[in-house]
Amino acid sequence: MLAFTLLPVALAATMVVAISIGAVNIPLGDVWAVVLHHVTGADTAPSDPALDQIVWDFRTPRVVLAALVGAGLAVTGAVLQTVVSNPLADPIVLGFSYGATLGAVLVITLGGGAALAGLGVSAAAFLGAVAAGALVFALGQRRGRLAPVRLVLAGVAIGYVFLSATSFVQLQATPTELRTVMFWMLGSVAGATWDQIPTVTVVVLVTTVLLSLFGRRLNVLLAGDESATALGVDVNRLRAVLLVLSALLTGTVIAVAGSIGFVGLMIPHLVRLTTGADHRRLLPLTALLGALYLVLVDLLSRTVNRPNELPLGILTALLGAPFFLWLLRRNKGLD
Repeated sequence: MLAFTLLPVALAATMVVAISIGAVNIPLGDVWAVVLHHVTGADTAPSDPALDQIVWDFRTPRVVLAALVGAGLAVTGAVLQTVVSNPLADPIVLGFSYGATLGAVLVITLGGGAALAGLGVSAAAFLGAVAAGALVFALGQRRGRLAPVRLVLAGVAIGYVFLSATSFVQLQATPTELRTVMFWMLGSVAGATWDQIPTVTVVVLVTTVLLSLFGRRLNVLLAGDESATALGVDVNRLRAVLLVLSALLTGTVIAVAGSIGFVGLMIPHLVRLTTGADHRRLLPLTALLGALYLVLVDLLSRTVNRPNELPLGILTALLGAPFFLWLLRRNKGLD
């Protein structure tokens, strides 16, 4: 399939361009030289150590993390839309993002930006997302079975509870803490480091592969619960496994990049419009397009108003809200 060739090439090219652009413009040749030196050990290191530090220590982990976060959010959105039978579902709608936000804000404010009860911001955000997922899972059941409509309603309700708690905690914050909280809530990969990359890479790759292995059963789930049950699929168990994997993936990426909206909503629909709804193709392509999209958004966030940076959530909302409205008008099944 042509998309499986074009998207990886486009993603790699975009990442190299993104690494070369910033407050200091660096020629593509020098960028390649630095990357090749660190990846392959080739004798291509630049004579200026500052150039090497800018490319390898600051920009490269940032671009790599943006790609991983975009892939994770997009895949999660594609899965959740099928699990709850709602084309408007994403990690925010099901409350995962708000749970992560509350966890992070608690550490930033009550912990004074340091560790609270031994937790850092990323760990607290991850636990918050998992806690939100567990509550949605518990409240979304009826007579021992997961109901799609109840899952969505539970997600919205839990999300508002966590959002209210977050607002209350913000009232206790100092101006310095509040600035940190707001920037984190709107999402950013500006503080990316190489230490974060291995864990996020493993989680995103493993969960994406596992979810893709469920592709045939996800396709059956599209036909409805009765049809899926008739074909031998344990619908309740399948939804439970998919929700757990989605919460794990969401919690991991939000823990390192903050709350970023609309990626999980937009990207799966764009892929479906071009390649169809077969999850065996949809999920890998969604991951690639989500990665490409967030790398571009991050590049825009640090170049549109240089030397200042915009949080990613502002731009994803600016681009995603019109798409959301278009989707509402287009999808007659929501009437």
